[in-house]
Amino acid sequence: MTAMQPRVLHFGLGNFHRAHQAVYTEAVGNGEWGIAAVAPGNRETVAKLRAQNCVYSVTVRGPGEPRVSLCRALTEANHLTDDADRVEALITHPGTTVITLTITEKGYFRTPEGRLDTAAPEIAADLAAGTARTVIGALVRGLTVRHLTGGAPLTVISCDNMAANGSALHGVVREFAELSGAGDAFLQWLGTAVAWPSTVVDRIVPATVPGDADAASAALGVRDEVPVAAEPYRLWVLEDAFAADRPRWELDGALIVPDVTPYQLTKLRLLNGSHSALAYLGLAAGLQTVADTMATDWGPKLVRQLADEVAPTLPTFGPNPAAYADDLVTRFENPSIRHSLRQISADGSRKLPERWFGVLRETRSPVLELALAAWVHATRDAADPLATDLARTWAEHRTAPELVAAQLRLVGAPDLADRAELVRSVAERLPAVHDGRIEV
Repeated sequence: MTAMQPRVLHFGLGNFHRAHQAVYTEAVGNGEWGIAAVAPGNRETVAKLRAQNCVYSVTVRGPGEPRVSLCRALTEANHLTDDADRVEALITHPGTTVITLTITEKGYFRTPEGRLDTAAPEIAADLAAGTARTVIGALVRGLTVRHLTGGAPLTVISCDNMAANGSALHGVVREFAELSGAGDAFLQWLGTAVAWPSTVVDRIVPATVPGDADAASAALGVRDEVPVAAEPYRLWVLEDAFAADRPRWELDGALIVPDVTPYQLTKLRLLNGSHSALAYLGLAAGLQTVADTMATDWGPKLVRQLADEVAPTLPTFGPNPAAYADDLVTRFENPSIRHSLRQISADGSRKLPERWFGVLRETRSPVLELALAAWVHATRDAADPLATDLARTWAEHRTAPELVAAQLRLVGAPDLADRAELVRSVAERLPAVHDGRIEV
């Protein structure tokens, strides 16, 4: 462990955090802003980081030779349940003034309507037993103690891809607290002494693949078992709503703004939306990475056409959609970043409502209708929380329109399932997708 004291607590010890928030924090921390990281599930990463004193490498892959550097932002690595007492102590300590999260959309256990999913076995178990096997449960338990032991102000920052992610996180934490029997004083404190700013994060950080450790270690001259690699581009936009002291991330280029909505919708609907579309269509065509899709005649066209279709649904005072799409094409074409389509396509039932459905409710989008067909095609055998239910609909519905409508209802979009023209358009595209013919 390093001598630096942890003042930031982070849930989600994945590659993205270590190539994004940790990099920003180290750049401006001046040795005063250590990050205590918590892995909700991956014990192997915790063990490997501890063996390296929580130091790891970040390789930036862009034009020219890769650039490798060490990141020393982490002060400790913990496991959510194995180190539950330490996690609670970090939440309650008044010196912890910032908590950040990268736990993916499914880690919030939200229903399609945005409520806490009390039917989820993990949430039900935490509520029944007073345990903390979920990040939401751990937060409520720790914040309850913090409130009772002085109630020092705190900022809790979601860095996951959800619209209004600050409000979404506050909502599920409050619901969990209410169901746990929290009193009015605690609930009021959650809304006054604790801040929940919304954010936008952006950097393409692929999963580690065989060979990454060898390449990073060769460049450094020391062995690194937990390297991360990323594209040169990175962005962090934070709502200017903080309750306590924080690192001055803006000194390293982060944007502190009154309203993140224009950035958030643009990123969700263009970058994340096109990422998902490329993933499902690319898999149908037998491809493996985003760069593979951009080497086709339809990949760049899809990104730009989607931007044209989505533009009417975006705030007029946000980033220019056409220019944003041009930048995306350049970023997605980066041959040094092998971003797996299977990684991007995982958990579609949690991602697509944020990325596609809002657009489809507001406007007609032939690109998203094609992408929906590719998603339906992929649900025969999907890596998804609803995988069993999605696969079962294939046996229960005889016609393609019935199948498409059933899938949309299953993922919380009954209004879209009731749109006959949309359902028919998606169903008509299924045969071509099945044959691997992608026609944008």
